[in-house]
Amino acid sequence: MRKFRLRVATKEDVAGIRGLIEASVRGLQAEDYSAAQMDGALATVFTVDSRLIADGTYFVAFDDRDELAGCGGWSFRKTLYGGDHQIEKIAPERLDPAVDAAKIRAIFVHPKFARMGLGSLILGAAESGAVEQGFRRFEMGSTLTGVTLYALKGYREVSRVLVPVGGGEEIEVVRMVKEA
Repeated sequence: MRKFRLRVATKEDVAGIRGLIEASVRGLQAEDYSAAQMDGALATVFTVDSRLIADGTYFVAFDDRDELAGCGGWSFRKTLYGGDHQIEKIAPERLDPAVDAAKIRAIFVHPKFARMGLGSLILGAAESGAVEQGFRRFEMGSTLTGVTLYALKGYREVSRVLVPVGGGEEIEVVRMVKEA
């Protein structure tokens, strides 16, 4: 079993994160989304959210050989999912930890590191970071691929939405919540 280490992502990590997201989507989501949906999502929704990096709430994970293996984080802003190039409006307003749920965001694992506990490690770090800032609830917009893991970690489905990804395509995203 490989060991992973996490650190806060920086602007210098963006190119690597982009490549990792593409490998993750194409390698792990093909059973849940069509090629056209994945192509559209990789150009819009599954893009790097530079605000997460600037806020210091996004992590990169490396294996014991210093290979980028995963990424993900959380946000104290209203945007539930997406990145810098999403079609829908980004909601940068800050959340109030006393009443709002922290947003768990953009967790991706490279396929060669799938099912090794890395997604759980990143999720745990994101939840811990949000709790340290006073949040007691979490919310996410999960891909269909991630629902099983998140349900195992105590998240429950509350709704499903179709998210436009361009070219007339949409992907189904599952809104999930959890109490800290």
